Amino acid sequence: MLTPVNQAAKRLDWVDDLVTSGGIYRATAWTADRAYTLLQSAPEIEESGLTIKLPNWWKKRPRPSVSVTIGEQKGGVGLDELLDFKVEVALGGDGLTDEELGALLSGPDGLVFLKGQWVEVDRERIRQAMEHWQKLERRGEVSFIEGMRLLADASSDLKEGGDEEQKAWTVLQAGSAFRDILDGLRNPATLASAKITEDLKATLRPYQKTGLNWLAFLTNLGLGACLADDMGLGKTIQVLALLLNRRKQAPGAPSVLVVPASLLANWKAEAARFAPALKIVIAHPSEMRRDELAELGDHLGPVDLVITTYSMIYREEWFQQYPWELAILDEAQAIKNPASRQTKAVKKLQARARVALTGTPVENRLGDLWSLFDFLNPGLLGSSKVFKEFVKGLQGRADNQFAPLRKLVGPYILRRLKTDPNVVSDLPDKIEIKSYCSLTKAQVTLYQKTLEKMKQNLQASDGMARRGIVVQSLTRLKQVCNHPAQVSGMGEYEPSKSGKFQRLQEICSEIAERQERVLVFTQFREIIDGLSEYLTEIFGRAGLVLHGGTNVKKRGQLVEQFQQADGPPFFILSLKAGGTGLNLTRASHVIHFDRWWNPAVE
Repeated sequence: MLTPVNQAAKRLDWVDDLVTSGGIYRATAWTADRAYTLLQSAPEIEESGLTIKLPNWWKKRPRPSVSVTIGEQKGGVGLDELLDFKVEVALGGDGLTDEELGALLSGPDGLVFLKGQWVEVDRERIRQAMEHWQKLERRGEVSFIEGMRLLADASSDLKEGGDEEQKAWTVLQAGSAFRDILDGLRNPATLASAKITEDLKATLRPYQKTGLNWLAFLTNLGLGACLADDMGLGKTIQVLALLLNRRKQAPGAPSVLVVPASLLANWKAEAARFAPALKIVIAHPSEMRRDELAELGDHLGPVDLVITTYSMIYREEWFQQYPWELAILDEAQAIKNPASRQTKAVKKLQARARVALTGTPVENRLGDLWSLFDFLNPGLLGSSKVFKEFVKGLQGRADNQFAPLRKLVGPYILRRLKTDPNVVSDLPDKIEIKSYCSLTKAQVTLYQKTLEKMKQNLQASDGMARRGIVVQSLTRLKQVCNHPAQVSGMGEYEPSKSGKFQRLQEICSEIAERQERVLVFTQFREIIDGLSEYLTEIFGRAGLVLHGGTNVKKRGQLVEQFQQADGPPFFILSLKAGGTGLNLTRASHVIHFDRWWNPAVE
């Protein structure tokens, strides 16, 4: 029986003293200091084979902490607003009096009897935490952005990672006024219903009503919102409902909607269908003369919405100077490159609030997220340099690395997926099938030649040139897999020479028999004519083609033609030109003839 005791004595000097003195064999009254030593040593005592029973309150480790409250008083809300800031030392939510705090800081560490209970005290940690937060308190207020950063467990300037042990002695909380706002941002389903006007010629699904409520809540506060719903869940109709709502609140205050050129006709058609009361102008050379476009800002009058393209924003500077009600970006991943002309121009738009629509808020890098938020809520994620250092610091954390970043941006992103049963319960499941195709003899021969040439080029190169050779060769190999004629650029696209063409024939023959329709995507414009000719043979009639060279007006006509009840059986689109935001609901099949590098694009 003494073996566990001897083991504990070897591990812990104070147990060895008790054994030597014989004190371990008789009952004794301990001081708070000795009791604290026992509590801290409990894991080692149990590892020695002894059983130790601890009071339940020790499991929760009650301790006084520095309580920081942000935004207790009601006031304005917005990126430039200031929030009240209060620091005190509290126990279980109850602030300590000056006398209690003085006694606490002048007394011993360890176990202290405070407010009728035993608590753990580390005076130095409490002092350090108080000094840290009182520096901010002396300013009297913090900005809305600083408050959001602090409540996300980041520093107010995103630069310092902070002492984790010090954080353990600090409780950060939103005051009652700020908490009401945060609850609405984080729980859209709890928001009050925004007015759905009779001018909306559609019935919103429950999740779309939630989206409208959330958009209205944020934009009314002057905050940026990113609606990142899965493709097909109706981002367009939610925004049209928002615009009708704002029209009632601020008549005569136009908003601007920036879209890729291929979506001008789509937005025009959707607005005419669901929100015909909106007075809309398409600000693009396809719809008006250049001189009219240059002077449009002086003659908007009763216009509710100006729809334009990303390139027009930097070509016509008046867009950046006009006081818009809302600035809305569709396919907002278009501004992921902060150095591009269109991104810089878009970020100069003046508006009461900003909205971004995208199914892919982050395509490749976290830098995409920074650029998006630099538009939505400028300053929230700091400068690009500060953000990179902030992310680097998060990567060094042991647990929940990116939790602070998620907390910081989460309130401004609303994303619902088709797979969520609470979103669209009556939507049939999407079926994805990978169709593997064998290479023909001609493809195998050309594939091997391409590999050999790549090896030779790699041996004769070094540095960045080698990377360029690999990327170029991968693209060439993808073309070989499509059809040998795509590589040579000569001859006809004979189906017998491509495993993909043969498999395409099998798939599309079944679709043709069922009199259904199909979309075919490819990243290579040069193969489109060959595919179109082949599919015309399979379906017995011609289809449609859309690529980067198709002018804006023609794109809208093609979409309208495909959507008709007796429309063409197939539509071939280049992935970059036709892969975003087009409503092509008549098709029940989609074929990716070749794969893009990034699945998010598909």
